[in-house]
Amino acid sequence: MLRPVERGFFVGYFKKVPADVRVLMIGFIVFFIAAMATTSALLSLNTESPGAGSYADELSGEHLIGTMEVKPYPILRVPSDGKKPARAVMLAGSGKFGVDDRALTLAGKTTQAGGIFVKRGDLVMLLIGGEDDLKAADPQMPALPVTSVPDNLGRWRLTGEICDGKCSAGAMKPGTGLAHKACANLCISGGVPPVFVSTAPVDGHIFFLLASKDGGPMPAALLDKTGLPVVLEGNIERRDDLLIFKIDSFREVAGA
Repeated sequence: MLRPVERGFFVGYFKKVPADVRVLMIGFIVFFIAAMATTSALLSLNTESPGAGSYADELSGEHLIGTMEVKPYPILRVPSDGKKPARAVMLAGSGKFGVDDRALTLAGKTTQAGGIFVKRGDLVMLLIGGEDDLKAADPQMPALPVTSVPDNLGRWRLTGEICDGKCSAGAMKPGTGLAHKACANLCISGGVPPVFVSTAPVDGHIFFLLASKDGGPMPAALLDKTGLPVVLEGNIERRDDLLIFKIDSFREVAGA
């Protein structure tokens, strides 16, 4: 009577591996490599391009001199120096915090600010360092020119995404999903100026500092809409090279 062939046992320290075990191991390795490659591809497709976002040590330890404004968020109005036009520079602090408390005592005063810039396209933000990087300027210095009156660009309806200005400008690589939304919420709640990234430009800009319709901080209800496609409506004003979007209504994009 015929008997089935004995397969025996596979012992790890023996050099010879049974053929069926060898096939199983090779199949598992091929599957694992393919799964990892597919996962990597999907993750890369789900991450937005960081664009030209970067840090820039343009001041090299020096300071900008300008007039401090605190609405809707701290902004340093830097006058033209003959080489560069007048600028309105958004300010933030270290980590996920703004500089509201430090800027409040300097409102309307000639102020010196130092730190590192983060930039992406037309979005520029100065990250303030220690105490000496944000303080009243030397009272002996010449008086600065009076800041220009904001220019009203009219009412607009724009589609885009609400983000925090620091990460959007280049402090972190932009992403999607809950982690992206949570990061933006923490930064904005900590005082980092929020920005709107529009799908269509206005006056050559796609980044807008967000404000309430009366010019104060961004409406609290918009904090739940960060990282999502939304439609915002309101007036846009220009302060030097910065556009400010004063929101009075909003809605989520249908089907997003």
